[in-house]
Amino acid sequence: MSADIASAVEDAHRSEWAFVLAATVRVTRDIDLGEECVQEAYAQALTVWARQGVPARPGAWLTTVARNRALDLLRRNATRKRALPMLVSDEYDADVADQAVDAADPHFDDDRLRLICTCCHPALSLEAQVALTLRLVCGLTTAEVARAFLVSESTMAARITRAKKKIAAARIPYRVPAPAELPDRVDAVLTVVHLLFTTGHTAPYGAELVRRELTERAVDIARMLCTLVREHAEVSGLLALMLLTEARRDARVDAEGAMVPLERQDRTRWNRPQITEGLALVKDSLRQPGKYALQAAIAAVHAEALDYDATDWHQIVGLYDELGRRWPSPVVALNRAVALGYADGPAPALAALDDLAAHPQLATYEYLPAARAHFLAELGRVDEARAAYDEAILLTGNDIEREFLARKRDTV
Repeated sequence: MSADIASAVEDAHRSEWAFVLAATVRVTRDIDLGEECVQEAYAQALTVWARQGVPARPGAWLTTVARNRALDLLRRNATRKRALPMLVSDEYDADVADQAVDAADPHFDDDRLRLICTCCHPALSLEAQVALTLRLVCGLTTAEVARAFLVSESTMAARITRAKKKIAAARIPYRVPAPAELPDRVDAVLTVVHLLFTTGHTAPYGAELVRRELTERAVDIARMLCTLVREHAEVSGLLALMLLTEARRDARVDAEGAMVPLERQDRTRWNRPQITEGLALVKDSLRQPGKYALQAAIAAVHAEALDYDATDWHQIVGLYDELGRRWPSPVVALNRAVALGYADGPAPALAALDDLAAHPQLATYEYLPAARAHFLAELGRVDEARAAYDEAILLTGNDIEREFLARKRDTV
């Protein structure tokens, strides 16, 4: 097997997994069987593509192979209704529900959202919903999902397994809920999309800073949600947050691929149409401000500043204060501490960061020692700053971030 074929299969996994699995599960109505068939299709691609070449449409090829394999297994298993826990309709026919959604918006028909809504069923805990959807729909590895939750890989693997068994035992249907049911699922789905975006915005592992296919996929799903749940302000807030953040993507690395921090980014490379759209959505979402609308408002402060020096850090601290009241989180507290440092100086920031040092959820979170290192360096505490940078480097899985931190350490 050549390196080119392996790379092509890897690319297809990253960009096509969601489509292939969602389409296959629509045939099997069984998640485990669908995942098994898709994994076999990817394994088959390694050998077939080596002989015949990479197909023009890898996703279509993989979907055909996976679905054909599923149909073969279903035909050969005459007792499947007893042997396999099927995903069936709960209160009314799934096709009727799908038709109702499609009629509400003729442009909406995406198997990925069917799978998301299945994984986000109220029978599952919120954490299980998010973890399972990230793993199945978004194609993230168990390690990447664990990183998003700040838990160990073994803990996350057990959580995903329990969630899949719960879906089978509860006979959860594979369908998009009817429009009247959607608001009950929105919070879980938004959490999924947000975690998907953040995982793509700064990849936990690997040689690329951004996983573009994940951030773009998250934006696409958020746009679909906006067409279905127009009255939910947090849907607009999340889309605004992602657009305003994604608008800075091209400026986050230089021509050599090195990471460029916010203060040195060329703002002419920011995507102005995305910023314009995002700012309009922020205004709409703040009529009922929730955690995504408030984060979008913080992103809007950055987007509206003509340059870095014009950033209103005191306003950002105030927004983080409000966000912390509505959504208590150690990560929110960390981000507030960093903003406080830019607003009032390094000493109060470092004090706030030191107060978070014992928080168990931040024990392996590289941005805490990285932030401490920055403010220690500003205070002239060189040895402590270098030690904190070393800690952050050890905790960082992304190659580009690690190289950036190493340069910062070496220039202290």
